This record gives sequence, structure tokens and C-alpha cells, in this order.
Amino acid sequence: MLLSGMDIGIDLGTATVLVYVRGRGIVIHEPSVVAIDTSTRQVLAVGSEARRMIGRTPKNIVAIRPLREGVIADYDVTELMLKYFLRKICGRRRMFRPRVVACVPSGVTSVERRAVLEAMMDAGAKQTFVIEEPMAAAIGAGLNITEPSGCMVIDIGGGTTDIAVISLGGLVVSEALRVAGDKFDQAIVRYVRKQYGLAIGDQTAEEIKVEIGSAYPLSERLTMSVRGRDLVTGLPRTIEMTSDDAHEALMEPVSAIVDGVRSVLERTPPELAADIMDKGIVLTGGGCLLRGLDHLLSVQAGIPVYCAEDPVGCVARGTGKFLEGIAGIRLDQLQSRKSV
Repeated sequence: MLLSGMDIGIDLGTATVLVYVRGRGIVIHEPSVVAIDTSTRQVLAVGSEARRMIGRTPKNIVAIRPLREGVIADYDVTELMLKYFLRKICGRRRMFRPRVVACVPSGVTSVERRAVLEAMMDAGAKQTFVIEEPMAAAIGAGLNITEPSGCMVIDIGGGTTDIAVISLGGLVVSEALRVAGDKFDQAIVRYVRKQYGLAIGDQTAEEIKVEIGSAYPLSERLTMSVRGRDLVTGLPRTIEMTSDDAHEALMEPVSAIVDGVRSVLERTPPELAADIMDKGIVLTGGGCLLRGLDHLLSVQAGIPVYCAEDPVGCVARGTGKFLEGIAGIRLDQLQSRKSV
């Protein structure tokens, strides 16, 4: 369906891209992966189809994740990916050029922020705006960010964890950590390599994280069969991993997030800290689905912690509320770029 004057919100995540279309909701939820033929620079697949190719391609084909730690690492491939998604929504007729609101981590530099704006323009947007991810996440989670009362949100994505205290429509205290879902996976890869002498890929590590991973010791032990390549013989081998193993593997990156939360709370003004004690801390992003993470943060911070409803879609829904003018903040208050 083609719409003139279309408004689009994009959660441009390290692991996943979610696209919100005004009046239609979230219409795209795809992995941030592009498969390219290196000999011809032709795009072979984008999203889920490209993700299935990771680690399984011949020499002339590479499956690329163009975003790293919340920012653009490969500009050209990011542009190709965005063009694909915009064309999927708007069709091939160039007269329908949408306005786009995109999200960036709170700690990005001006250069990284400008790269997002320009990538959207080059992909075919008429006008682009950027908004900090924790702000969009708070709005998408249903928090009222415009009142003179503090609320705290922790958005754990694939590349970054954004921790922010928000009041009167602005970030009072914030911290962006380059520790999130990808670092969880890498920690599991290192643990299995060290403890079992087995080489596994990132996708297997993610399966371990989802199936038996936990941030807090579980009362019931879970087990999982893990296949990989033996580092000594070079042959395939299967091991049994437990949730205790996964918990031990994840302790380092989880501790970094706990330390980041403490750091933000220590810098929060007393009045806002009191508000947060009453309201609790809201978790958003796919990383918050890790078992026991909300309980661990609650124990360590001494504050109630709970996951938002549909935490993965919170940032995208937050951009949508901006577009629909019900967030309490106008688009003209955001940094933007317009086609000429």
C-alpha cells in the first residue's frame, strides 16, 4: 500500500531493524544483516534470509552486519539495507519519499549522529530526524516523560545498553555502555572455548543464551546439547552445557551493566532518585529478556525493576508516538536533515 506524506520510525539496531509506519504500527522486524556478492557488489539477501547465511557462505559471498555497537560501521551496506526496507514499504515510485525518525544511542558522537541522518537521506527519505534510544524506549514503554518527575529506563539492545534518567522531556543523567546482547554471545563463545575446548559460532552462542542463559542462579538446572568443532582434533563434537555454565559465562558482561546502573543512580539528583524508588526501573530491548536480569538488578540497586510489555518493540513504538504527536515533544525539537 503506497501512502503520500508517509511517516516512518526506524529502530536501527545492531542486531535487528524494526520499522514503524504511522497508522499501521510495526511492519518490519528483521535482523540487521545483508548478504553481498563481493565480486559484483550485488545484494543477494537482506534480513532473516541473509542471517541464515552467516558462517555458511562461499568465498565470494559475505553476510555483513553493517552496524556495530549501536552505530554505523559500514556506511554503504547500511544505505543498501535501508533502501531495501524503504522500498519494501513505499514501493519503487520515488515520488513517495517518507519522513523518517531514527534512533541513536545516547552516547554517540556528532559524526556518528550525522552518519545516521545522511544514510537515511541517501536511502530515499524526504526528511530525517534522530532521537536518543532511551527516550524512544521510555515513550514506547508508556512512561510519561514530560512531567517534572523522574523515570529511569534501561534499554539493552544488541550492541549497546542505554541507561537514562528522564524528566521534563530530557535526559538528566545517561550512560551508554558498549555491552549488550552481542557481548553476551561473545562471552559464551569464549567460555565454551576455554572450558570445553570447543569452537562455536555466534548463532550457537545466541541459542545457548536464549535456551539456558541466566543473569541470576536458577532454582532448576537447565541443560542443552551444544555442537561445535573440537580445537584439538578438529572434528565435530557434542557437549552438554548447563544453565550454571551459561550463568558463569555471562557474569562479566552482566556485571558491567550492573556497574553502569549504579553509576547513573549515583549521579541522579536526590529528588529524581526518590521518584525512581517509587516508580521502579523499566527494562526494554531484547537483552532484558535474559532470565533473572530484572531480579539481579533489583537486588543490586535496591529498587523495583520490571520489563516493559513487548520490550523488543518499545523503541520502534516510541518513534511512532513521536510521529503521531502524542509524545509531548515536537519533531522540530529534534536534530534533522532535509532533502534539497
